[in-house]
Order: sequence, then C-alpha cells, then structure tokens
Amino acid sequence: MKFKSAVITQASGSIGGTTYSHNAGGMYMRARSIPTNPGTAAQSTVRALMAQLVNIWSNVLVGSHRGSWDIYAANVPLLDAFGDPRYVSGLNHFIRSNLPRMQFGLDYVSVGPGIFNLGDYTLPTVTASEITQALSTGFNVSDDWVSEDGAALLEWSSRPMAPTINFFKGPYQAQNVILGDSGAPPTSPDAHSSPFNFVEGQQIRTKYNVSRADGRLGTVSRSFCIAAA
Repeated sequence: MKFKSAVITQASGSIGGTTYSHNAGGMYMRARSIPTNPGTAAQSTVRALMAQLVNIWSNVLVGSHRGSWDIYAANVPLLDAFGDPRYVSGLNHFIRSNLPRMQFGLDYVSVGPGIFNLGDYTLPTVTASEITQALSTGFNVSDDWVSEDGAALLEWSSRPMAPTINFFKGPYQAQNVILGDSGAPPTSPDAHSSPFNFVEGQQIRTKYNVSRADGRLGTVSRSFCIAAA
C-alpha cells in the first residue's frame, strides 16, 4: 500500500508484520511475507517478455533509440495511486509501452514517441451472449487509433463472477486485439469468442488500453457487463 505521511519522511525495513520501503513513486508499506515465485502460464509469459525487452534495450537498441525514450520519459509523467505525477526512466517507458504490444503478438517499437502524451481514447463498452459465448466490444470509430496502421485496442477479460461483486482488481487474461487500419478501419462492435465459459446473469469485467503506432500507451480503462441469454 502506498501512503503519504506528514510524520515519516523516509522508512525502510520491517516492523512486526509490516514492511516499509520506497521507490520512484514514493513511500509504500506492505504486509511482510516470504517472496514467492509465481508459476502460472500467463505470469511466466509476462516475465519472459519483460526479460526479452530488457535484453532488447541493452543489446539491440542503439544509443539514439534509448535516448529518444529517455526524452519521452522526461516529458511524460505517469500518475500514481493518489493522482500525483511521477517520472520514471526511459527503460520503464520502453517496457511499459512494448510489453502489452508483444503480449498480443504485435511488434515492439524501437524509437521513443515524439508526441509527449500517453494518447487518449474513448472508454469501450462490452456485452456478452450466453448462446454464442461471445463478447462484443463497442468502441468509438472516431478515435484516432482506429484509422492508424500499427495502432491497436487491447482487451483483457476476467473470469465470470457473481453480479453482486462490486470491486475487482484482477486477474485479467489477455483475450482480444482490434487493429487500427488507415485503409479499412475496424467497425464497431467487434464480436469475439470469450476465453471463459459463462451463463446468463453472470458478471464479466474487462479492461482496455490503446497502443499507438509510435509506441504511446494510454491509461487502463475498465468496463463490465451482465451476460445476456
């Protein structure tokens, strides 16, 4: 848990069952625990992609490419849990922008974006049909990414859950990508098979992000629906 304190300016270490530390985003505390090694297929894939991107940064990108990501990072802060801006490194932005692209089978972007923002998009909507076992994603066809070669709407979904659940942070599974196209833009809604079986009345939660052709990655947005018959 990240926190602000008017009393503690810096803390590191464990007291009782609480561990205090800090990173580029500020101070945080968490329950003291023995580290584990996540072993699901999805977790292993993400970790392997992260290691691959670190290797690309160090051994494939030339200095001017790394410098372009450093410039982008110096001009584009991310918001922390309190809504405060925080600046991260060029490597952090390179991984943040490219890991989701590679997770969905897209090529990584070598050169840092020359436009200093994360890129905006309209919150997509989702519906689900028990008969077809399909999810249908609605999006704004006027969004810039729709008519941009190399851009994409990325979509993750949750397992079906009770409709009474009001708070959910994950896990989500990568399950659909809608590619932008300057010649034949995608049409809305986009119907695609669900990675999980569901029945009428269950709740399905989805999260989205948009990756632009120049490597900009937006901020995560979330939606949900109650499955229909």
